[in-house]
Amino acid sequence: MTNATFNRVDATLTPEAVKTVKDHITAIEQTLPFLVGLTGTERVALPKVNVNNKVFTEDAIQAAVNNAALLPAFVNVEGMKKDLALYHALDELVLLVQQLAEKLSDTQLLAGSEAYTSALAIYKIFGAASEAGVQGTKTLHEQLRQRFGGQGKSTAPLPEGTGTVPNT
Repeated sequence: MTNATFNRVDATLTPEAVKTVKDHITAIEQTLPFLVGLTGTERVALPKVNVNNKVFTEDAIQAAVNNAALLPAFVNVEGMKKDLALYHALDELVLLVQQLAEKLSDTQLLAGSEAYTSALAIYKIFGAASEAGVQGTKTLHEQLRQRFGGQGKSTAPLPEGTGTVPNT
């Protein structure tokens, strides 16, 4: 089906709603003032906690607690406990925020796709109307046709669901 007959996203986002969401995001950031931003290089270089590493870290903390006399003074076991507790606490929040970010991104993708699919349908309608001699549609078709200038006839399929190839 084309967007002209099927519209999965039928919503508007008011400036007030955008402001409310932004205010909530700001409130979250203010609630978590310790959040940091890493460079891409840092993200790649830092050792990551996975299931096995988490258990290892927990075991190392427990061994350190039980054998504190064997550790040098610069080893901060309380800091390790605090970091691991923060890791666990953020784990739940990261999942929720990632799910929300995925929904935001997917909704944006779908809304844009639906608008573009309808635009392609309009382009084809004006092209057909122009070929049929409907007055005023040649100019409209030519204006929209500029989007496809320099591309030649497309042999590649359009994204699934568009169902039409633009006339150029």
